[in-house]
This record gives sequence, structure tokens and C-alpha cells, in this order.
Amino acid sequence: MKKDQILQMRGGIYTAFVPVVAFLAFCVLFFVFFKAFDMTALAMGGFVSLLFGALFAKKYSEYWDHVMRGIGGRTAVSIVVILFVVGMVATLIRESNLSGGFVWLAQEFGVSAGLYPFFVFLAVSAIAMATGSSIGTWFTAFPIFYASGIVVGADPALLAGAILSGGVLGDNLAPISDTTILSSASQKFRKKGGVADIGGVVKHRARYAGVAALVSAVLFLVLGLVRGGGVPVESFGDMATPKPLLMLIPVIIMLVVAMVSRNIFLAVTVGIALGTVTGMLAGLLTPTQIIGVVDGAPSGFLVDGVAYMTGTVALVISVFGIMGVLNGAGVMDMLVDKLVNSKLASTPRGSEFAIGIGASITTVMLGGVNSAAMLTFGPVVDEIGSRKQIHPYRRSNVMDCFALGIPSIVPFLSAYLFIGAQLTTGYDDTPALSTFELFPVTFYPIMLSIVILVAVWTGWGRSFEGPEGKAVKEPEKEPETVSV
Repeated sequence: MKKDQILQMRGGIYTAFVPVVAFLAFCVLFFVFFKAFDMTALAMGGFVSLLFGALFAKKYSEYWDHVMRGIGGRTAVSIVVILFVVGMVATLIRESNLSGGFVWLAQEFGVSAGLYPFFVFLAVSAIAMATGSSIGTWFTAFPIFYASGIVVGADPALLAGAILSGGVLGDNLAPISDTTILSSASQKFRKKGGVADIGGVVKHRARYAGVAALVSAVLFLVLGLVRGGGVPVESFGDMATPKPLLMLIPVIIMLVVAMVSRNIFLAVTVGIALGTVTGMLAGLLTPTQIIGVVDGAPSGFLVDGVAYMTGTVALVISVFGIMGVLNGAGVMDMLVDKLVNSKLASTPRGSEFAIGIGASITTVMLGGVNSAAMLTFGPVVDEIGSRKQIHPYRRSNVMDCFALGIPSIVPFLSAYLFIGAQLTTGYDDTPALSTFELFPVTFYPIMLSIVILVAVWTGWGRSFEGPEGKAVKEPEKEPETVSV
């Protein structure tokens, strides 16, 4: 960023953190003191924090220019649009009572309440790997698996953690996911040209993701049995009915379209159209449940789906506005400079830790949106890693696993946990879960962080770029210079 374009703050660059600190204060106020979770209230906190931070800018109008740049970025706008359109699909699924079909299915297979979180983790992981979208999977999975799990009698927190963990695992391994594509495309080969190929990156990543997934699955299995016991699903089967399983047809077709086209908007269009037709023909939906007017007010899943996401969208807008201030003030550039020139990056292990620290900080600062974090920090990772000849596969995966780990689920700032908490609302008399309740049971990102930390410390899986880009165990020695 050019010097004349940098946002000048009273008190220096660190004053740019004022909106962040103020927003964190609002989070603590609602979560800790009021013990209340509301997306609209959190969005209010974000916008008030921006107003407060503007008082510290030397040029008031420039401050808001940078806020608008943050909000108007491609990532922010994409997330907002995706939230609105996917909200309609989530509401359609809820209206069709597909959860009742899964209760019936679990009953037929004799799945107990204690086994349900384990079952959900595996199912959601498979769906997310097929679609390459963690967020899209969550909006489909919560109305199905969380709703049916509540009826079954499984532990609500473990259920939500299983859904969130399955989404992250699928996103972590899916070749078509945005995180996989961004982490690969940002790392260049130095000895053969081109960027890291996705197939090689995913193959190398499977060792880390596999271990984290296995440990997570065991935790969901053991804790599920401890908290949910072995009560048969049939004991909770009053709402079990097979007819809603017909809605799996449009859902599966939607997932296939998403996987083949790699376009979430096309997939959502197909899902809404086929889901509406299927629901009508099966008698699961009435015309007024699609769109209509009740007591003078618009109704139907299309209207409710958009309204359902309004608070979440407002929060996303406010958070990206805060990120615009940090970028405008040069905070990101400062962090990059410090990492590249630090003593830590003087060895291969140190360089990987520097990559992990930088990816983690960037992810936290971007509200847990790891795709945006990798897009921002990827070029720095390429520079740090290539200096020590670390193979593009390895540095891509170190960045990706750190970004998809704990930094993506920090309770104060994680957009993912905010979304997850929002999706636990509206299920009978079960209270909504807070981000602090979700964090300790979202096992996969936690286990992934532990696995990649061990891998960096021990050197497990570390490889270096050899001739023609081949992975070798030792870096090539620099040619010695002879002084005359």
C-alpha cells in the first residue's frame, strides 16, 4: 500500500485496534455478563465499535473509505450473498420435516442417542468433502441432523460440535474447496515453475487430517455415550416418519451439482427448485409454505430464509468493516514485515512456526474466515517457506491446517461459531448455544491444531523442493563461495 493511501490514526498504528477491542468488549458483555446470544445485538456491537474507532482517525472521511473497502471486498460480498441464498434452502429443509425422516432412519438402524454425534460427524464430513463448502454444508446439516438429534435425545452441544467439525474436516480435504484451492495456488515451485497442484497438496494433507479426524471421531463416540447413554432411538420415535426422506433426492442432486459445477449459486437454485417440486408432490409442503401472506405479513420459506440470515449478515458486514480499518492502517503489512525478517524464520522449523503464527493471527483478525486469511497471507508464506526450500505442498498444508484449526473457532471473533450458534436456534424448547459452549466440543479444528503443531516440531511430513520440484528429505546445500 502506498504511503499516501495509509489510514492515519491518532496515537499511531496500534490505535487501529480500537474497533477490535471495543467489539471484543461487546462480546464479553453479551456472552459473559448478560449470558445472551443474539446476532443482531453482536452486529450492533460491531457497528458501534466502528463509530467509536472513527474518533481516533486523523481524517474521518478516509476512515470510512477504508471501512467500505473492507465491506465491499469480494470475500465479504460473496459471504453475504451465500448466506442469504443458502438461508432459503435451510428453511425449506426445515419446513419439509426432513429431520423426522432421519429420526426414522436412525431408529431403523438402531442408532442410540449416545452414538448419534459420532454418526453425524461421519455423515457431515462426507457431505462437506463432496461439496467443498463447510458453510454451505452447515446450513444444510443443522436443520437435518441437529433437529433430529434433539428429538433423539443426543447432547445438543456435542451434536453442534459434530456438525461444525464435520464441515471443517470436509473443507480441509475437499479438492474443490476454496481453502484447498487458495492454499495451493498461493505456493509456487522454484525449480520447475507453476503453482502447487491440488492433487499433490491434498495427498500430502491427508496424513494430518486423517489423524485429527480419527481422534475427533473417538471423542464424539466416547463423550456421546457418556452424555447420551445407550437409549434406543425408538424410544424417541413419535416424530419418526419415512416420507420426508424423499427430500434427500433434491438434496443429493444439489450436492452433486455443487461438486461438479463448483458453483454454490447454481447448486442452491437447483436445490430450491427441485426441493419445492418434491415437497409439493409428496404433500410435505403447501403453496402458502413456499410464499404467501399470513395476517397481512409475508410468509413462506423463501421470505423466512432471508429474514433468518439478516442478523448474521449484519454481523459479517460489521466485522469486515473492522478488517478494512486494520488493512487500511497498515497493520497487515507490519505483521508481514516482522515475520519475514524475524530470527524465528532462520531455520526450516522456525520458518514453519512463523508461517503458523502468521496464518493464525491473520485468521483471527479476519473473524475466523480462513479462506480470506490464506488469500491475504499466502504470498508471505510462499516467501518465508521458499527461502528455506520447504516444498510447496508442505508450506501450503502448514498454512492451511493452522488456519483451519483453533484460530478459525475463537469464540470472540469466529464467524463460523457465530453461524453455528445461530443455527442452534428454533428447536422446540432447547435453548440456543453460545460460541463459548460450541468451542470446546468442536473437536476437529482443535485436534488439527495439535497435529500440525506436533508435525512442525518433530518434522513429520516435512519435505524440501528438489530438482524438478520433487520432494526430498534434505534441502540442497547452498554453493560455497570462494574468495580470491
